[in-house]
Amino acid sequence: MKFIGCFLVFLAILGIALLNVAEGAGECGRSSPDREAWKLAPCAMVAQDSNAPVSSSCCQQVKKIGQNPGCLCAVMLSNTAKSSGIKPEIAITIPKRCNIADRPVGYQCGEYTLP
Repeated sequence: MKFIGCFLVFLAILGIALLNVAEGAGECGRSSPDREAWKLAPCAMVAQDSNAPVSSSCCQQVKKIGQNPGCLCAVMLSNTAKSSGIKPEIAITIPKRCNIADRPVGYQCGEYTLP
């Protein structure tokens, strides 16, 4: 009987631990897409105007975040990006405009597809 009680306590602790890990592991790992969006501040104008020149600092951040396509997508569609005036249909073109060779071409990002 004591063994069963210990086993149930172990399962409860394990369940709580797994829930905490799941909460902290979103598209961008332990960081939220809204928090990651701030890192793309150098891309603000470029994500609103498809003719604006892309800076090297913007490309560096896009390349870094783009190592995880799901995170990059979540960032581009985040509330922070939207409230900053980012246009997702233009933002998804930044990896191509930066000439990032290993960008996830064809990755489905909501209703948009990365070129």
